[in-house]
This record gives sequence, C-alpha cells and structure tokens, in this order.
Amino acid sequence: MLPSRNTADRRTELDLLADADRRARAYVAAIGSRPVYPSSAARAALDAFEEDLPVSGHDEASTIRLLDELGSAGAVESNGARYFGYVVGATLPVAAAADRLALAWDNAASTSVGSPATAAVEAVAARWVLDVLDLPRDSAVGFSTSAGAGTVAVLAAARQHVLARLGWDVARRGLVGAPGVRVVASERAHVVVRKALRVLGFGLDTVEWVRTDEHGRIDPAALPPVDASTIVILQAGEVNTGEFDPFSAIMARVRSSAGWVHVDGAFGLWARASRHRSLTDGVELADSWTVDGHKWLNTPYDSAVTIVRHPGAASAALHSDASYATSTDDAQKNLTLEFSRRARGIPIWAALRTLGRAGVAELVENSTRSARRIADGLHGAGYTVLNRVVLNQVLVRAGSPGETERIVAAAQASGATWFGSTVWQGAPAFRVSVSSWRTQDDDVDALVGLLGDLIATPDDRSA
Repeated sequence: MLPSRNTADRRTELDLLADADRRARAYVAAIGSRPVYPSSAARAALDAFEEDLPVSGHDEASTIRLLDELGSAGAVESNGARYFGYVVGATLPVAAAADRLALAWDNAASTSVGSPATAAVEAVAARWVLDVLDLPRDSAVGFSTSAGAGTVAVLAAARQHVLARLGWDVARRGLVGAPGVRVVASERAHVVVRKALRVLGFGLDTVEWVRTDEHGRIDPAALPPVDASTIVILQAGEVNTGEFDPFSAIMARVRSSAGWVHVDGAFGLWARASRHRSLTDGVELADSWTVDGHKWLNTPYDSAVTIVRHPGAASAALHSDASYATSTDDAQKNLTLEFSRRARGIPIWAALRTLGRAGVAELVENSTRSARRIADGLHGAGYTVLNRVVLNQVLVRAGSPGETERIVAAAQASGATWFGSTVWQGAPAFRVSVSSWRTQDDDVDALVGLLGDLIATPDDRSA
C-alpha cells in the first residue's frame, strides 16, 4: 500500500527511518559478540521470508522488523574484525555514514544535471584516487559496482582503442569482419577477467595464457611476441598468494609494441599507496587499471573503480547519451556500464578525505603486518605456509588434504572466524585475507590460537 503525503504520514516516514537506523546501530554495536558466520538455526529461520506475495501489503514497521530480526541474525559479520574471507574489508564508519546520506538524496548520479552534488563529489574522488595511487592524472575514472563490471568496461575500451588504431570503428561497425584482437594473460588471471573476456566475445580458447612461477607471477620470459593488435592483462595481487607480476620487466618487453596493457588490481593496487609501493613499480605504464573500494579501502559493498589512461577510448566504448540525457564525455554514465546509477564515488570520497594519504598507508600496512603475524603463528603451530606473504594474503595447508578440509570446516562452524578454502597447485589449501580496519593483534592471536587447537585435534591422518 502506498503511503499518503499528509503531514502525519511524513512523521511516519521519519519514524520508520529512525527505527531502521536504530536497528542498524544496534547491529554495529554488537559486532564481535555474535558468530562471524550465522548458526544453522539462524540460517534455518530465514525460511520465514518464504511468504506469498501479499495482496494488500503489510505495514512498513513490520517489514523492517522482520528484516532485522531474521536477516540480521542470518547475516555474515564481514563488517567485523575476525572475518578473513574473500579479501573483503569492513566498512569505515564515515564511508557508511556518507552512503546513508547519499541514499537519502536518492539522486540519479549519471550526470551533473541529474545531481550537481554527486557529480561534484565524485569528480573530487576521481582526482584523489589518481593522486593516492599515483597514476596518470589525466586518466578517466569511473565508479562502478565491482571489478567484474569494471573489467568488462575497461576491456571494451581496450578493444575500441586497439581496433581504432587498426582502422576499424567497432562501436559503429561491430565485430563481423573486424581485424583480429589478441589477448595475452596470466594463466592465473582472476575469474572476473575470464568472465569479462567471455562476455565480450573473446573465446577463452583463443587467449594466449602465459605460465607463471611458483609464486603465481607471470614469467616474463614466457611472454609471446606482441603487436598493436594485442591486449596484455597483468595482475597486482594474485588472489591466493597476493603476489605481483614483475611489471617493470614485463613493460620493458611489451610496452612499446602492445596495443593495450591492463592491470587487474582489485586489492593489490592499494599497495601503491603504502610503503609496499615497490611491488607495483612499472604499473603506472599500463593503459588501464581496476581496483575495488570494498576491499582494502573499506567502503560499503558494492564499490569499484576503473581507471583508463585514454579517456577517449573509454567514452567511445561506453558512451550512452540519449536525446533526453546528453552530457560530457566524462560523465559517469559514459565511463561505466551503468546508465542509471547510484553515486558509488561518495563513500570513496568520504574514506579518502577522512583517512588522508597517511591513513590509507596505515590501513594497508597494518593489514600486511597482521598477515605476517598470522603466517608466523600458523607456521609455529605446525601448518605449512605456502606463500611469501608479501601483502595481506596467507595461503596455508595442513598435513594432508583431508586434514586441511577438516580444519577449514571446523573453523567455519566455530562461529569464531570465517575464511575460505582454495586449491593451490592441485591440492586443497585455505586462504586467510586480512583487509578489515577493525582487525587488531588480539583478533590475529585468537585466529592463530583457534587454528592451533584444531590442528592438534586427533583426526584421520590417512585422508
């Protein structure tokens, strides 16, 4: 049932928002006191959401109450200190608060006409992102949903640019009859890169996959010769080991001849804003970059940034002016996949303004220090740490595949933490990702203590 517009109902609207805010504050206040992953009972209770669509509708207060009482209990505490899964950061309070205010505005953040406020704030956020990451200052910056959508956008721009140099306007003429475009990428390219290639019509069997070393980095000697028809895709932060492709050596081989070089830096690119910057030496020579906000910058889900050195290629591939909605090439709707969009750059602006350059560096460096503390503790407890822990990823294996899987399941079921399993070099392992601003030494020590107890628990060693 639609609310009416009288004064009494305006008070009801404000009361409803206040109730939701009260419940949200209570959820945040209780972080650390509930299971990191919801119990089986809490998950089973979610079946109560399985209602038939009502004919007349329920009152607003009961809807928010149901969402909180069942949903909050069934939510994962990824906004906490002891969640170590999927390289997901908690949300900085200022970023969450800024997002709430932008939601109250409810502006379409596609152009400055739709929202002068969001356009002004996102323009500053774009400038600051280029500044803190020290990337070419005249690059185009788009604020998108994820590295997945962002990679589709930047690779579309890459193809547009490469084909334009070969005398083909793909935006107007399409792909039928177009010159061939090669793709050279790491054999350990992230799944979002593979997905973007599929969506754009680059068959995975046509990609020239380059072998990697024992750390998951591209071996420069294995790179094939490239030319102006080639898109090269590199990684800043391999998803298991956290390692970086040797950018300087690779750029020396491909920069002068490749048509385009893209860097997938969903979390690793933030190392450039810290004392670990040397890991990214040479990355500035690329043509495009993707990086997430909801990972290491600790902005709310979902938040990502695309950066393209050649603004004309981005706008040519992604331009979406309509007769009723014209704008400049640098409008967000012309740099991202979204035409109708929320202002995802506002939480990024709030985080950068509040943290400053020193705060971003501290966030990255604290996480890296914690990761090394975890690695040392687990090594001492009898685990095998499989990576060099150059950043925030700790890749671990117990004595056998069966024991590794048992420990992951037990840790996840404990409610005291959550991290995910993975496969490394053909065998089970698990991956601890430290990304939250909330994680402190006591959280690290609690994780090490739990895993130390689990590895000491008798089990079937023959697995």
